Amino acid sequence: MRVGAPVLTSSALIAPAFEQVLAEIESGAAHRDGEATPRFPAGPMALLERAGMLAWNAKAGASRPLAAAELDLVRQVARADGSVGRIYDGHLNAVERLAVQAPASVRDRELAAVVAGRLRAGVWGGDPGPGEGLPATVVEVGGAEVLRGVKTFCSGAGGLDRALILARQSEGGPPLAVWIDLTDEQRVQVDPTWYRSYGLRASVSHRVVFHDAPVVARFGAPGSLAEQPWFSRDALRTAASWAGMADTAGIAALDELAGRPGRGPLEELAAGRILTAQRTIDLWLSRGAEAMDEPDDTLPEISVQARVGISDACRVLLDEAARACGSRPFVRAGALDRARRDLEVFLLQHRLDPLLARLGDAALEER
Repeated sequence: MRVGAPVLTSSALIAPAFEQVLAEIESGAAHRDGEATPRFPAGPMALLERAGMLAWNAKAGASRPLAAAELDLVRQVARADGSVGRIYDGHLNAVERLAVQAPASVRDRELAAVVAGRLRAGVWGGDPGPGEGLPATVVEVGGAEVLRGVKTFCSGAGGLDRALILARQSEGGPPLAVWIDLTDEQRVQVDPTWYRSYGLRASVSHRVVFHDAPVVARFGAPGSLAEQPWFSRDALRTAASWAGMADTAGIAALDELAGRPGRGPLEELAAGRILTAQRTIDLWLSRGAEAMDEPDDTLPEISVQARVGISDACRVLLDEAARACGSRPFVRAGALDRARRDLEVFLLQHRLDPLLARLGDAALEER
């Protein structure tokens, strides 16, 4: 049984204990990434749990923690280890949905378990591709709802206790958001051979098969996963993970360039471009946090634009770092190589162009 710790406040983010947790997570990142068969990062998650970071937002109701502190927390964890950060931002997303959308009885019981350090969660939305099984669907068996089928890209598979699943309905219609207990290995089967990416290796984002796993609760009406402001808040936490991985790449690149003998104008120009990309990321995250704290009709638009701005800046940073540093950091499998692999895979999981085109279409229609 895991034991919990007091919930951190935003002021605790600068405490030496927090810095020590991050340093310990960072020190093991290369080892976890290099394992022949990556495993769920149980050690780092236990550190976050004991420090109260998994219970950061475990408070019922629509009044949420200050967004700037929360996004910074996600960013720092992802900077320490991108795979751990991926699992962590998914956990915070799941806990917020539990806090604001779950039925009261389920909400109170499960939030108490999070605070006590007994529950880790995630949000799993990926559908299987051809030949990977039937999409996860809610069906009725014996008068009770169960989940049957497959989800993919399930970050934290094998190490989480609960997941908020985006599932189809057997009768059609908008998808459901259902809370599933993952601890029954007979009904929830992880396929550890599915995720073989060179990026985010320790996120263990595997394929999971559900064999009539009981639905603990529905969160809201059909289509509720897209409900605002929660959908945009989820998305901005994910962008904060991107930012943390970009920080790792930027720091590694600047260290490499600073140590280069006889560095000249080309290295200086690359450093300036990397710093500009980092500042762009900072500004967009700051704007996103402002919109999260005072949500209105513009939050979805700001969320999309912030994610586009951050993802574009991440790609600029990675490109500048690679061209300026050359092959050496990559053949040596250092922090820059790991951050690049992690970030490129993560960015590819999010298709932002259709969302941005929709905003552009609306703007042109208004002219």
